[in-house]
Amino acid sequence: MKNYKLIIQYDGTEYAGWQIQENSNTVQKTITDAIELLLKEKINLIGSGRTDSGVHAVGQAANFRTENKIDIYRFKHSLNSILPYDISIKKMVEVSEDFHARYDAKKRVYFYLISKTKNPFFRNYSYFYHKEIDLTKLNHLSKIITGTKDFTSFSRKNSEVENKICTVYEICWREIRELIVFYIKADRFLHGMVRTIAGTLLRSQELPESENYLKEIFELRNREAAFEAVPAKGLFLYKVEY
Repeated sequence: MKNYKLIIQYDGTEYAGWQIQENSNTVQKTITDAIELLLKEKINLIGSGRTDSGVHAVGQAANFRTENKIDIYRFKHSLNSILPYDISIKKMVEVSEDFHARYDAKKRVYFYLISKTKNPFFRNYSYFYHKEIDLTKLNHLSKIITGTKDFTSFSRKNSEVENKICTVYEICWREIRELIVFYIKADRFLHGMVRTIAGTLLRSQELPESENYLKEIFELRNREAAFEAVPAKGLFLYKVEY
C-alpha cells in the first residue's frame, strides 16, 4: 500500500468548508472525486483538520493511500488539470504508510487579513475594519491568550469536541502596507477558535481594563463571554508542521 501526502491551496469562497458534508460543495469531496477519477479506485482523503465555510488555505496538508504506484509528476499535473480553478495541489510526495495528516500534525498555523481601507481587490480575502487598531496593545494583550489553556469560551457552543485544552505557541499582529496580519500558531484549534480570538482581541483593545476582561473570558468558559468572531473570508490556513 502506497501513501501520498498533498500540500493543497484553495480559495474557500465557494465551499462549505473542507470536510465532506451531505448536499454541500466541499474541498475534501472535490479533491477526492478527482483522485478517484484518475486512479479508478475509492480512496480516503485525510486532511490535517477542517476549515470552516469560506476559509482559505495556502498550506493544507492531506494524505491518501492507494494500491497504485503513482508517477508523482504526471499525477500531480493531471490532478491539477481536472480540479477547479480555486483548488491547487502545490506539492505531492510519497510518505511512510503509517503517516496520518491529522494525527501526526504537531502544530498548525493560521493568519488572518484585515484591510485598513476599502479595497475591491481584497474584499473576498480580508475583513475591512474601519476602526483604529493599536498593534502595540494587541501584541501585549495576545500574551494572555498564549500558553496551554481551556479555550471553551472561544469555540462554538455546538462543538463536538469534549477536550477544549489547546496550547497556543505564538500570536503576532503586524502591519504590511494596507493590511494588518494576525498570525497564530497552536497544537490544535477548536471550531471557530481563530476567528473568535481575533474578534475578541480587536474588541478588547478598546476597553479600559482589557487584560482583566480577557482573563475573565477564560475563567467563565462560556462562548457568550467572548466577542463576535471576525468573518471567515479573511482567514487562511498557512501551514501544518509535522
